[in-house]
Amino acid sequence: MSGRRHTGHKEVNALMYIILLGAPGAGKGTQASRMAEQIGLAHVASGDLFRESLSNKTELGLVAKSYMERGALVPDEVTIKMIFERVARPDCAKGVILDGFPRTIAQAEALDRTLTEREKAIDLVLYIKVSNDELLSRLGGRWLCRRCQAPYHVQSAHPKVAGVCDICGGELYQRTDDSMETARKRLDVYFEQTAPLIEYYQSQGKLAEINGEQEIEVVTRDLVDAVRAQQVKK
Repeated sequence: MSGRRHTGHKEVNALMYIILLGAPGAGKGTQASRMAEQIGLAHVASGDLFRESLSNKTELGLVAKSYMERGALVPDEVTIKMIFERVARPDCAKGVILDGFPRTIAQAEALDRTLTEREKAIDLVLYIKVSNDELLSRLGGRWLCRRCQAPYHVQSAHPKVAGVCDICGGELYQRTDDSMETARKRLDVYFEQTAPLIEYYQSQGKLAEINGEQEIEVVTRDLVDAVRAQQVKK
């Protein structure tokens, strides 16, 4: 026995396709980045892919743009092709953490079909669960300084004097998209779309639910542990 401590940073040694689900405010983007670093899988965020494809004027990016300019939804097949073009890059050789896709049952079914054609499958779906009250608190409590744009939060980073910036003394204000009403609408849309998706993967025995109301480091540990447990089964 060498007596060396395990650092916890250990890459997966089997090809894995993982989906990360979580409502706005659940910390999904943060956790995806932390997981990717710890287990050596590429983090593929659908929103980033769209921005990159549009910016680089790729063939699929131009196709997507043609739909968006008409105010139409980009077909799932186009999004999936974009994702698989990204997955074909060398950094995805060991698999990926998909973030932001799928969002609906139709997208999940289309993704499954495409993976089956390539003799692959989703291995694990991680759902970062956070209560509605906590999500509303996180999403609807942000304030900014009009002068220096310093961020504050009514729950976790409130100013010393209400409505006044600690740094420059400027007035604090709340953006429209940070209001409680907007937060409620965002969550309503998310849960309407995603509740069936959670059931879909649960019925396949692929869903692992993670408590997202713990400390950031603890949530990361639980997510990575779930990946390790699935890896052992492969």
